[in-house]
Amino acid sequence: MNTANFPWLTFIILFPIAASLLLPLIPDKDGKTVRWYALIIGLIDFVVMVYAFYTQYDFSNPGLQLVESYSWVPQIDLRWSVGVDGLSMPLVLLTGFITTLATLAAWPVTFKPKLFYFLLLAMYGGQIAVFAVQDMLLFFLVWELELIPVYLLLAIWGGKKRLYAATKFILYTAGGSLFILVAALAMAFYGDTVTFDMRAIASKDYPLTFQLWIYAGFLIAYGVKLPIIPLHTWLPDAHGEATAPVHMLLAGILLKMGGYALIRMNAQMLPDAHAVFAPVLVILGVTNIIYAALTSFAQRNLKRKIAYSSISHMGFVLIGIATFTDLGLSGAVLQMVSHGLIGASLFFLVGATYDRTHTLMLDEMGGVGLRMKKMFAMWTTCALASLALPGMSGFVAEIMVFVGFATSDAYNPTFKVVVVFLAAVGVILTPIYLLSMLREICYGPENKELVEHEALIDAEPREVFIIACLLVPIIGIGLYPKILTQIYDATTLQLTERLRGSVPTLASGRQVPTQAQADIPLLSLRAPEIGNR
Repeated sequence: MNTANFPWLTFIILFPIAASLLLPLIPDKDGKTVRWYALIIGLIDFVVMVYAFYTQYDFSNPGLQLVESYSWVPQIDLRWSVGVDGLSMPLVLLTGFITTLATLAAWPVTFKPKLFYFLLLAMYGGQIAVFAVQDMLLFFLVWELELIPVYLLLAIWGGKKRLYAATKFILYTAGGSLFILVAALAMAFYGDTVTFDMRAIASKDYPLTFQLWIYAGFLIAYGVKLPIIPLHTWLPDAHGEATAPVHMLLAGILLKMGGYALIRMNAQMLPDAHAVFAPVLVILGVTNIIYAALTSFAQRNLKRKIAYSSISHMGFVLIGIATFTDLGLSGAVLQMVSHGLIGASLFFLVGATYDRTHTLMLDEMGGVGLRMKKMFAMWTTCALASLALPGMSGFVAEIMVFVGFATSDAYNPTFKVVVVFLAAVGVILTPIYLLSMLREICYGPENKELVEHEALIDAEPREVFIIACLLVPIIGIGLYPKILTQIYDATTLQLTERLRGSVPTLASGRQVPTQAQADIPLLSLRAPEIGNR
């Protein structure tokens, strides 16, 4: 078998979707069979994913790899076009890893298990497709279709206000998606040729005014998903009503779709507009960090506290994208992967704690750590990872963004000092609200009613295994970041050079590239060929 010509990405995307269609045919009454079926399908897809990337992916190549392109609807030039590079490959792997663990986290689900796992597997393929497709119209379709499973998972298995949270989620995200469609059509129809191929679209010579309007539309659409304040209000409500596996998918994967699209389309396709909007991204990033950290500090609901913490951490992604340095952009990608792992671990623990205490209010959780020592140990480790303890992946990502922005020559010193100071305030707030949360859960005044009426059983082996699986890459990346950064270094170096070429002051004073950069072909500002190497 010639593995080089095998359609790896098509298989990875369609296999879980096709497998989900067989779930209604499986004889099962209590969900025990379908949950094993879904877990095995998830594991197979993840193993194939790892094998394909290990054997077929070249880290030194900054362009698209594993490329597949098939004509689908030739009348409108719609093609099934997929491929991955350094920006998308880490997120595809993250999707497979988190979704497989989320399937294991869904073990206690007994209400309509076939429908639940059907949605989980369909969402698996849809999320991978978002990171892999290279056709703008196809991107819009998979972006929209991926929203349906999330809506149903919230509306059917959520909490008391699940319909409100699900409706708010779909209104915000679907409303934002309209901007993707309008912008994609405008770019596709601009000029003499009509095409939805991302590389062909990016090679068109757009005037700056046109770029600015398209950039603004994309920023709104992806800002909803990231989320950027003030487009964030759907996220605390969605997390407030979701179950543990849905939490893991929301925090671990969905938010990263917004950050990925900002890099892929806003920065890579519209570099001139990115040079204009970059200071806006920095300001929005600082706002996310400070506002969400302060809001998280004030929350008494455990789910909402962690949700606002996620919004705060995603602010570093915005700053990293706007640094015009390879270190800053690399830190943004690393932060997306790191937060995907840490956010999934925290929200899984929230769900596990709620299953035992049946409350989300911090005032009612005192003394839990004294009776559930394994849960306390896992809470402590994951909270330390979230507050960016040295040796954890969050520390490496945030310090890369800080240093990348501080050393950027695209901004004046005063602006950099103010931004670094404000972002540092957010970093200081993070351990305060996380450690105070930990203290209230584990060492607060013991709630006699909770202790007497609830079975505070310590963590079971399945739960310990899930957290251990998440902590291995968190600590591994923290101790040796090159495990991850080597995957996308070539791509971020190439993109950084392209972005710097869009800023006149940086382009005119460009330094001689290092040997690593010299091995990577630079992109012409007016004749880009994204990923076509």
